[in-house]
Amino acid sequence: MAIKKGKALTYKQAGVDIDAGDALVDRIKPLAKATRRKGSLDDLGGFGALFDVKKAGYKDPILVSSTDGVGTKLKIAQTVGAHDTIGIDLVAMCVNDLVVQGAEPLFFLDYFATGKLSVEVAAQVVKGIADGCKQAGCALVGGETAEMPGMYKDGEYDLAGFSVGAVERTALLPKKTIKKGDVLLGLASSGVHSNGFSLVRHIMDVHKFSYGSAAPFAKGRTLGQVLLTPTRIYVKSCLKAIRKYPEGVKALAHITGGGVENIPRVLPDKLAVSIDAKAWPAMPVFQWLQEAGNIPLDDMRRTFNCGIGMIMVVSKASAAAVTRLLEKEGETVYALGEVVARHKDAVIFHH
Repeated sequence: MAIKKGKALTYKQAGVDIDAGDALVDRIKPLAKATRRKGSLDDLGGFGALFDVKKAGYKDPILVSSTDGVGTKLKIAQTVGAHDTIGIDLVAMCVNDLVVQGAEPLFFLDYFATGKLSVEVAAQVVKGIADGCKQAGCALVGGETAEMPGMYKDGEYDLAGFSVGAVERTALLPKKTIKKGDVLLGLASSGVHSNGFSLVRHIMDVHKFSYGSAAPFAKGRTLGQVLLTPTRIYVKSCLKAIRKYPEGVKALAHITGGGVENIPRVLPDKLAVSIDAKAWPAMPVFQWLQEAGNIPLDDMRRTFNCGIGMIMVVSKASAAAVTRLLEKEGETVYALGEVVARHKDAVIFHH
C-alpha cells in the first residue's frame, strides 16, 4: 500500500498530551507526600513504589490486598462537576475491605483514565484520594493516569483503586471462635456510600429529578450533594477495637453491594444472624429512595447499606466496652442482634 506523505503528526494531535500528564504529576506530588507513613521508602514518580513492611512495625505479617472502584457514582460526580470527594469513596471501598480481615492499610495506588486529560479535574480527584488515604492512615505511593482519546466522552473519566495492608498472622479475622450468643454491632454509614447507584440514577431518570434540586429530606442541600456524600472510612476506629480487644472482636463485615447479606461471608456455615430491623433509625435518603422508586424492602436490603456501613461480631462480654471505644472514636453504634444457630436462612430479620 502506497503511503502519501503529509504533514508531520504528533501524539498531541492524536489526543494525548504528555505535558499535561507531567503537569498533573507535579501538581499531585505534595498531595501524595502528605500521606507518607512508616514504611514509605520513596516519592511519587518512579516506575514502581517501595514499601518496607518491617519498618511499619510487623514481625510476621500476612499481606492482604483489595481492589475496587466506585461504580456509577462517578456519573453523578461528572454530571454535577464535583470531583473532590469521589477519591475518598475510592479509597474507602478498598481499605474498608482490608480492615475486615484485621489488616492495617499500608499503601494505595489509583488508576485514572480519561479521553482528554483535564489537569484541574484530575488534581481534584487525587486530592480526594489523598484525603481518603489520610483518613485510613495509608500512603498514596503511586498510580497511573491514562489519556485514551476515543475511549471516553468529553468530561468522562474512570477510576480504580488498589490497596495493600498487613496483619500479624495471629490476628487474622474472622476468628474461629465465633459462636451462638455473640453480639452484632452496627456502625452507622454516612449515606448511600458507593453501592446501588445504577438504581439511584434510574430513579432520578424515571422521575426526571435534577441533581441540582433541593433535597426534600435535607435542608439546605441538593440531591447531588447528598448522593455524593463520601463513603465513611472505618479503618482507624475498627483497628483500635481489634487491637484493644483481640479476643472480643471476632469478625467484621463491610456492608456494600448485597447489603447485610454480606454478614454470612464471615460466619461458619452452621451459624446465622438474627437482626432487629428496628434497632437503628431509617436514614432519610433511604426512605426517599424507597418511596421514589417504590422499591420492595428485600431489594432495599440487598442493594443499599440502609444506614449500616460496617458490622462487627463481638463476644457478649466485650460488647459494652467495644461500643464505648468505637463511640469515643466518632462512630455511631447500634446493637443489631446476635449470632444464632443456622437452620435455613443465614440472615433473619425481626420487625
